Amino acid sequence: MTYIQLSYGDLALPALIVVMDGVLSLVLRLKLEKQLAIATVRMVVQLVLVGYVLTFLFAAVSPLWTALAAFIMVLFASREIVARQKRRLLSIWSYGLGGGCTLLAAGTVTMFALLAEIRPDPWYHPRYALPLLGMILGNTMTGISLGLDVLTNSLVRERAAIEACLALGGTRHQALLPIIRDALRSGFMPIMNSMAAIGLVSLPGMMTGQILAGVEPVDAVKYQLLIMFLIAGGTGLGTLAAVLGGARLLTDHRHRLRLDRISTDGSG
Repeated sequence: MTYIQLSYGDLALPALIVVMDGVLSLVLRLKLEKQLAIATVRMVVQLVLVGYVLTFLFAAVSPLWTALAAFIMVLFASREIVARQKRRLLSIWSYGLGGGCTLLAAGTVTMFALLAEIRPDPWYHPRYALPLLGMILGNTMTGISLGLDVLTNSLVRERAAIEACLALGGTRHQALLPIIRDALRSGFMPIMNSMAAIGLVSLPGMMTGQILAGVEPVDAVKYQLLIMFLIAGGTGLGTLAAVLGGARLLTDHRHRLRLDRISTDGSG
């Protein structure tokens, strides 16, 4: 397998296209040039740093270093889930629910892929474990954050209807079921849209990268199908666990709605 190697100099001309976007923003007075510049610099720094970190991890091939890198990735995903919530759970559950469900779903699906499907030697080799975890983690994080956001906002908005159902003798499961369904639909929607459009509207990055690296398109498609199945499974598992866990935390065993367990200003 051969691939066309790029130097940093080869990236100079494509970078000018981003500069052109900034010039257009100035000319059209969109006021996006500063954000565009910050996002570009941040992207370059992050990716270059990740490149050096992965080079070290690939050379070390240590289960300890791989586990540490995976743990840091899950921590950042947990932080992003909390940051995207308009109404956050209070106390340790602010990070605990999203982080725990992310670790459960992405960790389980990644281990399944490593041990039962790809089977690298050793199974914890960072060349396989970290990219797989990263792809599954990013999508699981999106599903969980959307599901929890819809759940908490809907509980506040529908408070009167929920409490009326509970006052009439309904259980917390009966009262919250429509909201739980809406939250799950929202969490599943991004991956379902992605699966529906893939191949016709877009060619995913991993498949494109493999083709550019010299892999036969049919073999690249097989890998992409495996990744999409894993992502869909991880997103579904994580969203389900987070929404059901959130619904349980925001009610109690006496079937009372406990909105005092979420913040109203998003500060957590």
